Amino acid sequence: MPEISRFLGILILMHFREHNPPHFHVRYNDFEAAILIESLGIMEGKLPPRVLSLAVEWAGLHQAELLDDWNTLRTTGQYRRIDPLV
Repeated sequence: MPEISRFLGILILMHFREHNPPHFHVRYNDFEAAILIESLGIMEGKLPPRVLSLAVEWAGLHQAELLDDWNTLRTTGQYRRIDPLV
């Protein structure tokens, strides 16, 4: 699973050839969740509230890039890293 970004101990990942709807995975310590790219809602899993807030803030700034990575990973297996939240 490619690492798309990393910040403040939060890992942002995507699977190759993943199922719809478009989403990304967030890992933080023992927590993991899948976040929908379009609505930024939790698809499955659980994160501490502060981590969820930071992941959603980051994703809101990078939705177009996330969708681009989603489509490219599914078709070619290529992706681009996305700048972390600073």
